[in-house]
Amino acid sequence: MKKEITAQELNTEAFIQEKVKDIRDAVGDGMAINALSGGVDSSVVTMLGHRALGPQLRTIFVENGLMREGEADQVVAFFRELGVEVEVVDARSEFFAALKGLTDPEKKREAITQTFYRNVFGRIVRESDARYLLQGTILTDIDETVAGIKRQHNVFEQLGIDPKEAFGYHILEPLIQLRKDGVRKLGRALGLQEELFARIPFPGPALAARIIGEVTPERIETIRKATVVIERLLKDSGAFQYLGVLHEDRVTGMRDGKRDFGQQIEVRCWDSTDARTASPTRLSFDLLERIASEIIRDVPGVVSVTYNIASKPPSTIEAI
Repeated sequence: MKKEITAQELNTEAFIQEKVKDIRDAVGDGMAINALSGGVDSSVVTMLGHRALGPQLRTIFVENGLMREGEADQVVAFFRELGVEVEVVDARSEFFAALKGLTDPEKKREAITQTFYRNVFGRIVRESDARYLLQGTILTDIDETVAGIKRQHNVFEQLGIDPKEAFGYHILEPLIQLRKDGVRKLGRALGLQEELFARIPFPGPALAARIIGEVTPERIETIRKATVVIERLLKDSGAFQYLGVLHEDRVTGMRDGKRDFGQQIEVRCWDSTDARTASPTRLSFDLLERIASEIIRDVPGVVSVTYNIASKPPSTIEAI
């Protein structure tokens, strides 16, 4: 693998020219598929891929049932403004079937990985005769996976897995020399709206990475509603990342003077540059109280809200 390019070292125009050539050389006169989630990394790869391939690239947004509220519609609208048509593939039933009964974090990640790459994209690639999948793996994904900290769903070759042999197609990863700050700089140079290149990070397994225990449609809806509150109230915090985590155990609460066994949401908010290390943002207690009261008001069944104050390491930014 080529060496890291820091954000300070990154010459965006030279990098774009190099990667456009690499993508064109690999794909030739064939077709490629682009995996777009709407996150920073995949959005930047989308613009890079379309600059390289134009109509030879199909951009696919997989509706896996695990995304934030209104994500598919928002992403399609963003990229239509940029002249990129996005196809939405509904795979919700496949993902929830694969996740049914699973509670171990690594098994959940593996179920999402296999469903995404083997089932959904495997089928799309076979039907389209495309030989390449373009995706936004970055250096931090590889570092965490190889170090055994957390298996990122989009890392294969560094673990000795050949995507062509495992899934039937090659994977192109033009961003693997960059970290998040470099990717944002590249996104600006590629003409992405600030709403896209400056978005807070979002994990590949989506909201499933924010649920302790089994992932069901009902539990996803709980963390989705909490996420709406958290992102609305923290969007001006200046933090690198902010999110909610749904815990597994029911906790004792009170409603109308009676005991109520409800659910617990943990709020996380981080200051970081590149996600390798992070520290909890020092939010005001008034803001924390407002977050808690609005989550309890807007999210049925939640009786407890906590704030994580452990740094990374030993904590990690996402829960699982």
